[in-house]
Amino acid sequence: MAKRNRTGPKQRLGCIVLLIGLAVAAFIAFRFVAGWTEQGPAAQDVSVVVRDGATLSDAAVLLKQAGAVRSADAFLTRAKIFGAGKPIKAGEFVIPAGASNSDILSILQGGKTLTRLITIPEGMPSILVHERLMANDQLTGDIPVPEEGSVLPDSYAFDKGEPRAAVLKRMQAAMDEALAKLWAERAPNTVAKTPKEAIILASIVEKETAVAAERPTVAGVYSNRLRTNMMLQADPTIIYPITRGKPLGRRIRKSEIADVNDYNTYAMVGLPKGPIANPGRLSILAVLHPAETKALYFVADGKGGHIFADTYQQHNENVRKWFEIRRARGEL
Repeated sequence: MAKRNRTGPKQRLGCIVLLIGLAVAAFIAFRFVAGWTEQGPAAQDVSVVVRDGATLSDAAVLLKQAGAVRSADAFLTRAKIFGAGKPIKAGEFVIPAGASNSDILSILQGGKTLTRLITIPEGMPSILVHERLMANDQLTGDIPVPEEGSVLPDSYAFDKGEPRAAVLKRMQAAMDEALAKLWAERAPNTVAKTPKEAIILASIVEKETAVAAERPTVAGVYSNRLRTNMMLQADPTIIYPITRGKPLGRRIRKSEIADVNDYNTYAMVGLPKGPIANPGRLSILAVLHPAETKALYFVADGKGGHIFADTYQQHNENVRKWFEIRRARGEL
């Protein structure tokens, strides 16, 4: 008779252990694969800033710190196995609540970053540019008040945690670039002899009118005055040495009109020694392409713009009308 092969207790136990081991391995493998697409742990949207030169490993640590992934190591391993192999981009990314590992990698590789903007309006003086940059709590570090006229008014993107000095440097580089281009294309009738003179006169034009269509004519008036050695007599140049460009908050005093300094164009012929604000492109363009006009005077028209005059007699009549408007408004 043939002998039967009997499985002893040890063999049965080994089979059971093997089966359990295979089941555990299968479960771990399943969880590893499922973890790539399952909902992530973030209960709300979070932002992650990936710096230039950061690796996927660096990003994994940032994601764990932000609560977007459960494990930096697991995310990194899954990304290497299941990811498309494309590099991640630098910038600030918004990770939606519950985003999966797969979703997060797609966001980092896609490069659709959160845009943060800081806006410098046309005509803002440098002291207020400094205050605006310092008040933004998303930026870091200290900066001095920038040189007047060195910043190009515009909206600038920045990253959370970026140094203020870096943002200011971009603003000033934008002014250098814009001024160089506009200066190279200047018209022959501009009175500006240098780019600096263009910025000085443009800052006055900027502060004198908020009506874009008037700027070439205002520039034309001041150009005519400079050509004939007339005083510019621009009120904003009186205010600048007093407030460094901030609003005066009251009427100009007679003593301030008569004050002799390097800015007051009621007490000097020619341009002030420096800009009185940061002019925008349109004001610089107006100075470098002034309107062909005979006008030497202008006064407010009561509607937000100005009335221009070729002669002092015409100007006095326009001033009279302006005072009538102010009296009717109860301003006098």
